[in-house]
Amino acid sequence: MADLLTGKRGLVMGVANDHSIAWGIAQALRAEGAELAFSYQGEAFGRRVEPLAASLGSNILVDVDVNDDASLDAAFARLKSEWGGMDFLIHAIAYSDKAELNGRFINTSRENFKNSLAISCYSFIDVARRAAQMMPNGGSLITLTYGGSNRVTPYYNVMGVAKAALESAVRYLANDLGPDRIRVNAISPGPMRTLAGAAIGGARKTYRHTEANSPLRQNATLEAIGGTAVYLCSDYGACTTGDVLMVDSGYHVLGMPQPENI
Repeated sequence: MADLLTGKRGLVMGVANDHSIAWGIAQALRAEGAELAFSYQGEAFGRRVEPLAASLGSNILVDVDVNDDASLDAAFARLKSEWGGMDFLIHAIAYSDKAELNGRFINTSRENFKNSLAISCYSFIDVARRAAQMMPNGGSLITLTYGGSNRVTPYYNVMGVAKAALESAVRYLANDLGPDRIRVNAISPGPMRTLAGAAIGGARKTYRHTEANSPLRQNATLEAIGGTAVYLCSDYGACTTGDVLMVDSGYHVLGMPQPENI
């Protein structure tokens, strides 16, 4: 199939390079016919994203700082000017001070707590409100989360709390926007070899552990995550909302490692 999303338009936020989860999603959406716009923050990321966007036929790039209302307003005004409306939005944005992802969670600073929650959770609410105004015929809003939201995970600390808040926001947004036929969901991959994943201490150990112990004995692929996003953005996902879709090769079902690894 190559036309599940023909005629649909959407914004992809959070592409850092060609290993990003957001990039894998963008490729899958474009392969099914979607027209894409991309956001980036600052010139350095803009230089990385521009050739990637061009390779998928997109010339709409918007510089967005999710902590700046004026920046967000300008970005969505540009999209409204270019498209009039939109059908989906992919939110792949999260941040925490790397230094505070090591050590004990109890030592999380007030400033980093507020910053992590603002960027990793509130930004989704903020863009959802703006995107919903451009979805008169309904649409799909997707964010990315991780299993550290509900199970203590080494080196994740305050990001676990931020992702828990994000997943709760998904449910509340789904209820708010349901009457407008706007679906809101999260995709929860296992650990990925991405720029964001590399910022987490012990990333290589975590990656090897989940690969060795997940029921499928592998980590998620960008293609599988992208395919899940296609489902959620397409008409096949018309009755799925308020959910967290696990794309982690089944790791989330385990209570202990596999016998050979105990």
